[in-house]
Amino acid sequence: MIKHRGFPSRLAGTDFQFTIRRENKKEGATKLAKRERFRDRKSADKRADAGFIAAIWACFGEESFERGNLDAGRLSWVFGREVVPAEDPFDLASYEALLKLDLRRAQASFPEVFAADAEPVIMDDWDDEDDDA
Repeated sequence: MIKHRGFPSRLAGTDFQFTIRRENKKEGATKLAKRERFRDRKSADKRADAGFIAAIWACFGEESFERGNLDAGRLSWVFGREVVPAEDPFDLASYEALLKLDLRRAQASFPEVFAADAEPVIMDDWDDEDDDA
């Protein structure tokens, strides 16, 4: 499993997780599933989605990227809409699966992320010494 160094591990000041620390060697990657986003979602959940899209945009832009250590739960909130498969066939339960940002849909869903005065994404500078433990 590739670790996206520098990708924020969570939304700053919250417990909304963006990455996982280590792969699940027994059961494999958690399967991605498109989650329905209803209009009455809490504003904190909406901020987490926007923060995640901002981090993807800052790290990968429009280029394809490997799922790697990105959290399946957080990906599932944007999967099939703003983040789409970049390969066919696509394995929903693979750490090596390729994804990409659907820029048009992301801009429509999260215009604040792409605004000229948008806050810059604070990238983590973490270094796990016990990554392989």
